[in-house]
Amino acid sequence: MVSGAFKHIHKFEPIDNGTNMIDIFSYVSPLGILGKVADHLFLKKYMETLLMNRNLTIKQHAESAVKIFFNP
Repeated sequence: MVSGAFKHIHKFEPIDNGTNMIDIFSYVSPLGILGKVADHLFLKKYMETLLMNRNLTIKQHAESAVKIFFNP
């Protein structure tokens, strides 16, 4: 997602034994001060947890696919 209130892109960089994925996420909450209060109270932590869990799942799937490919 590259437009709207939530912007999210992935960057991939080669490293010695594979690829490093960099997750770039930014957002601007709507509703002015109410949005900022929501950010502070719960949205920031919720989004951090969501992205960390999603990235862990991606990592686990990618690593299991590598094992299947190289260790038939």
